[in-house]
Amino acid sequence: MVHVLSSRVLLRPTDPERSRVFYGRTLGLAVYREFGTGPERGTVYFLGGGFLEVSGRASDPPAPGLELWLQVADAEAAHEEFRRQGVAVLEPPERKPWGLVEMWIADPDRVRIAVVEVPEDHPMRYRPGI
Repeated sequence: MVHVLSSRVLLRPTDPERSRVFYGRTLGLAVYREFGTGPERGTVYFLGGGFLEVSGRASDPPAPGLELWLQVADAEAAHEEFRRQGVAVLEPPERKPWGLVEMWIADPDRVRIAVVEVPEDHPMRYRPGI
């Protein structure tokens, strides 16, 4: 068995600087580390319990199946902030049948990002008897 010590999502955007502005300024992700120089330099962001590395450059957008999942404390507040910043909101916040409040946004390369609020009464947070 392999003992995994750390992990991260690697994102090779078509326009690295545009993506750094989106993830760093627009979404407000904190920088874990930066490396290299020039337009294809790497920036690694804290992503909750993991990391998102934006580095290099791709001639084509990431694969259509790539999606990110970000948990927030308040989906409505995030929605208002995203709208104010001009983020492409694909679906506004809505409580889904499985109990999570979900909203979908897109990054500059159209990578879909689920922005999720876990309500107080959801099984992910609430455990009767514990």
